[in-house]
Amino acid sequence: MALPQTAPPGLRPLLVAALLFAAASARAEEPAPQPVPRPAPTVISPPTSAEAGDASLSPECRVPGSQLYTLAKLRAVKAALKEKRPVRVLSIGGISAGLGASATYPVKLETALERSLPDVDVEVEARGLQGEIASGAAERLRSMVAELEPDLVVWQVGTHDALARVELSAFSDALDDTVRWIKSHDIDVVLVDPQYTASLADDAYYNDVVRTVREIAAREHVPLVQRYEAMRYLAGRADKGEGHMLGRQFRLNDLGLRCMAEHVTRAITLSLLQQEGGSREAPAQQAGQPAPSR
Repeated sequence: MALPQTAPPGLRPLLVAALLFAAASARAEEPAPQPVPRPAPTVISPPTSAEAGDASLSPECRVPGSQLYTLAKLRAVKAALKEKRPVRVLSIGGISAGLGASATYPVKLETALERSLPDVDVEVEARGLQGEIASGAAERLRSMVAELEPDLVVWQVGTHDALARVELSAFSDALDDTVRWIKSHDIDVVLVDPQYTASLADDAYYNDVVRTVREIAAREHVPLVQRYEAMRYLAGRADKGEGHMLGRQFRLNDLGLRCMAEHVTRAITLSLLQQEGGSREAPAQQAGQPAPSR
């Protein structure tokens, strides 16, 4: 701002000071420039414990935790998350969609896992054969692992061995040896024990197979989805019997497949959280408890 030309010479210093003061005050009132925020880096990690709670299960699939799973570390899956690459899952074991099922179990599992692990690409490859027993899956597994290079194998095991009355020691050896072989190749394993049906709830041999799967999961320190107990709980809670989850020929219907996928997903998610927090693995005696019968 220019000084008035008519200002007396004696007032000019005072006017200069006043003008400088006014300019400084105006600058002080101007807002300071704000730094441009940088986008936060994308970090792929398991959800928090709150995100992995009961809300992750549909109301019709919710089961008390003690009747749903036992947990263990999943190092290979955690490594895939840290490397920000797709998590490759190999699903084996004979499960087929029954009448009324809108999508296959692998599709439901992939969807549930990607919902539970935001920003993670999950690739589920199903190689199960209907009616396949543990020893048959073990023979095929080596070629499947070499072809697919999975981070995780989800193995639904025991139902067909029990129905075929495979010798218990042969079943136990085949399952135990194969779980050890998978782990020796730095691949995680999640076991899923046999399905529940009221017609076999009092069958001693069937319960022995369920117990064997749980004992091996505890001994080999792998997560276990207690499908037998979960299905039994849901059958009793639904007040409709097991028919609301099972279709014909011992096959899961659409609800059964969806609950199965959600239960496996929750066991995987909470196992990842347990590893992240450094918690101890589920006690072996919990995994090794015999399946109670009615």
